[in-house]
Amino acid sequence: MPEWKRAHPKTELSKAVGRALEHAAKVARKTPMMHGTPVAIMKDGKIVLEKP
Repeated sequence: MPEWKRAHPKTELSKAVGRALEHAAKVARKTPMMHGTPVAIMKDGKIVLEKP
């Protein structure tokens, strides 16, 4: 198993980073919905635009 896939102990910093990334992803999905623009996502190794 690659080293980056191994479980590491969760520190307060890594927990805070995880929460921040989840919040950023939520906002990134919400903004295009408000404006009616497509969202760029990765499907089968390709970047595609999907309508919200």
